[in-house]
Amino acid sequence: MLDKLSELPSHFGIHTVFLIAILAGLEAVLSADNAIALAALVQGIENEKLQRQALNLGMVAAFAMRMGLIFTATWVVQYWQFELLGAAYLLWLSLQYFLSDEEEGQHHGPRFTTLWQAIPLIAVTDLAFSLDSVTTAIALVNDRWLVILGGVIGIMTLRLMAELFIRWLKEFVHLQDAGYATVALVGARLLLKVLNDRIVPPEWLMISVIACLFAWGFSKRVDGSDEQTQISPAASEVEIVSEVVQTPQDLKVTK
Repeated sequence: MLDKLSELPSHFGIHTVFLIAILAGLEAVLSADNAIALAALVQGIENEKLQRQALNLGMVAAFAMRMGLIFTATWVVQYWQFELLGAAYLLWLSLQYFLSDEEEGQHHGPRFTTLWQAIPLIAVTDLAFSLDSVTTAIALVNDRWLVILGGVIGIMTLRLMAELFIRWLKEFVHLQDAGYATVALVGARLLLKVLNDRIVPPEWLMISVIACLFAWGFSKRVDGSDEQTQISPAASEVEIVSEVVQTPQDLKVTK
């Protein structure tokens, strides 16, 4: 897709506006898997205010690392070890989640006691997700400004979408599982690319599988009736006691 976009005129005008609009749409679609992974990652911080701070600072670090990757991509692409490290990190992250002890019927990802423990993992996770796409874009597109623009739009879109997923993770039962399954899928694809390019699944298949995971993640909302059933017995007991226990005035015998 980017190779076709690069054929458009690069001077500023209606074509440039059209190009930016297409890039924004593409980044919104392609950043969904990254956004849900980052949103699930910051769940390791219990305080909601600190979650947003970690996400903001992590996005700043992720932007710096992504720009560094863009300017060194022609060198990075020569070493398969970078993709192997990215694959190993994503697979480790997903395995740590699915092999963890369940709490309240759900697994949990990494736990963070301070804000600064989460920020590096957010930046590295974004870098691992963008490793394949950025190096491929650099190989296909002659205009580096186009890749930089895509990276800027991608970070902005990623931040907005991650904010939405933080809220949705509390509303849907399977969404966090779907997020870490996506992390495992991207890590497995990177690993296959290192082993043999010929066995790497096509992009349309990856998008289809991720879409199915998202559909499953949004398939069931958190049932609020559980909370009501926990409160209602206590409330009923209070009502019964209030009916049985009478005040001294009620116990007086009227003459």
